[in-house]
Amino acid sequence: MKPSRPYILKALYEWLLDNDLTPHLVVNAEEDNVTVPLQFVDEGQIVLNVNPSAVRNFFMDDEAVSFNARFSGQPMDVYVPMRAIMAIYARENGQGMGFGTEPGAEFYLRDELTEVVKDSEDVSLAESDAKPKRKGPSLKVVK
Repeated sequence: MKPSRPYILKALYEWLLDNDLTPHLVVNAEEDNVTVPLQFVDEGQIVLNVNPSAVRNFFMDDEAVSFNARFSGQPMDVYVPMRAIMAIYARENGQGMGFGTEPGAEFYLRDELTEVVKDSEDVSLAESDAKPKRKGPSLKVVK
């Protein structure tokens, strides 16, 4: 079964725009293949304004979110794989959703598990079926 994160993200993005709110993504900047301005990363996370007025060439599919934006006046192509998206919320009121427990979230852990198994020849089947512990930043709610 396909993961639900891309579908939920697309729906919430549209919902926020339909309500004249400014969508922001919370991103784990330490995930592989994330391209964001590192000077704005704080404790492994970055918050990105993805309002259509703030970005160009916005594209969202089942694999990633990408767009071009200016950071301190400098244009940059941003690329965020779905696995790195931690939350989407409205700047104005905080309405939105965090990810990690949605249906199909284990899909994004599967690659990590495969890498662990490949790196260790002595992993038993029982150990390889266990979910790996996620390392890295945690989402902070700021009001």
